[in-house]
Amino acid sequence: MQGLMEATFREFSSGDGEAFWKLNEQWIAKYFVLEEKDLLTLRHPEKYILNPGGHIYFATFDEKIVGCCALISTGPDTYEVAKMAVDETYRNQGIGKSLLAHVIHAARALGARKLTLETSSKLMNAIHVYESLGFQHIDPSLVEPSPYKRANVFMEQLL
Repeated sequence: MQGLMEATFREFSSGDGEAFWKLNEQWIAKYFVLEEKDLLTLRHPEKYILNPGGHIYFATFDEKIVGCCALISTGPDTYEVAKMAVDETYRNQGIGKSLLAHVIHAARALGARKLTLETSSKLMNAIHVYESLGFQHIDPSLVEPSPYKRANVFMEQLL
């Protein structure tokens, strides 16, 4: 395994929509199929994530966007961690974990008390990262049905 890369982090700015789309499309198309909710959210991140009070963060390395993760506002003091992706050529170098740690820190700074996420049991590396940063599994019967067919693992972290 290569050494860990030091990425820097920044929030979404004008013109970042294509990078957000490409990073997510890369992993979703590899393991699953792009669903209607993916298409809406990825084509219009301002409308579906930012305008309702969410945030999108990017990991960059040498000025290149190599990862992304969104915080979607789901209620008072609560965000869903969503659309987390790392470019395939930069995976397994610690970028995803450091990006998620940055996003958790940002959520705390925003006053969040709880983070939730949904993922797929096929994504064991992602689940391991979530667990390593304090996310706990939730009984699927206790959460609202997901708009994503692939979602069968549900997690939360109280901040």
